Amino acid sequence: MKDLAFSVLRTLADGRFHSGEAMAQQLGCSRTLVWQAVHHLENEFGLTVFSVRGQGYRLPAPFALLDVTSVRAGLDERAANVFTLALADEIDSSNTQLTTRAAQGAPHGLVLAAERQTAGRGRLGRRWQMRLGAGLTFSLLWRFDRGLSGLAGLSLVVGIAIVRALREFGVPVALKWPNDVLLDGRKLAGILIELSGDALGPAAVVIGIGLNVASPGEVDQPVADLADAGCKVGRNALLAALLNQLAEVLAQFDRDGFAAFRDEWHQLAAFIGQPVRLSFSHGEPVDGSAVGVDDSGALLVDGTAGRRVFHVGEVSLRAAP
Repeated sequence: MKDLAFSVLRTLADGRFHSGEAMAQQLGCSRTLVWQAVHHLENEFGLTVFSVRGQGYRLPAPFALLDVTSVRAGLDERAANVFTLALADEIDSSNTQLTTRAAQGAPHGLVLAAERQTAGRGRLGRRWQMRLGAGLTFSLLWRFDRGLSGLAGLSLVVGIAIVRALREFGVPVALKWPNDVLLDGRKLAGILIELSGDALGPAAVVIGIGLNVASPGEVDQPVADLADAGCKVGRNALLAALLNQLAEVLAQFDRDGFAAFRDEWHQLAAFIGQPVRLSFSHGEPVDGSAVGVDDSGALLVDGTAGRRVFHVGEVSLRAAP
C-alpha cells in the first residue's frame, strides 16, 4: 500500500483536485485502492487530504517531492562531479542502507535521500523522526585514503558545511559540539557519522544529516525548523546547497584535517566561554566552562580540576543548569 500511496501523492502534489476514478485509471488500480491509499497518506504519513464529492481529492497546498533533476540543477561543478544521487520513498534509515551499500562496494560520493524514514536515528541511538515532507534526511558516502585515526573532527567540519549552506538563505544558525546545528538555542539539524575501515586506511564514512524544514522532528530536546527563521527554501534547493558546501569542505578536510577549520568552528560555535554540563552514558556529569576545541576537534573544558579534554564519544553537552 505504501508504494500506491506515494503514487497517489505524486498525482496530488500539484495541489489540484483529482477524481478517484481518474487516478484509478492512471495508476491501473481500482477506486477502492485509491481510497485506501488516500487514507494511508492521512493515517500513516500524517498528511491532510481534502475530499469533495464530485471533485475528488486534493492536498491543502502543492507538495514538493524530492527530485533528482531538480537537485542536480542546483549543484555546482565540483559537487556535480563528486556526487551520485539516489532517492527512496521510504526506508528504515538512510545511514543503515548506505552503510550496507558501502560494504558492498558502493562508489565514493553516493548520496541517498529519503522522503520517509521509519527508523531514523541520531547520535547515541536517539530517535529522529519527521513528518513526511517536513524535513530533509539524507546520507552520503565519502571514502578517505587516510585511516580512521586521521578523521578526528569530521563531524565538526560537516557542521561547518551545514552552517555555510544555511547562511546562504539568511538563517542565523550556530554549532553545538560535536554534531548539532542550533537555531535560537534549539536543535535544527543533527549529524550522524559512522566509520568503517582500518586505522591506517583506507576508510569509508557514511555521513547522515537530518534537518527540520517545516516542522520539528521527534527528538529529546527543544527543536526548531527553518520556518521559525522565515526561510521558505524548497528541499531540493536546500539539498543542492548542502551538497555544494559538503563537496568543498570534505575535500579540504581530506587534504588538511580539522586544524584548517578550527578558527572557523570557534566563530560559529555556541557555548564557548559559557558554563556547560557534560553527561555520559556511565558516570557522573562534569560541569565547567567550554573553552573551545583543539586541532583534533576535542572539546576543552575548564573546571575545578583544571582543563580537561573530551573526545567525541558517549558524551552529550548542554548548557549548565
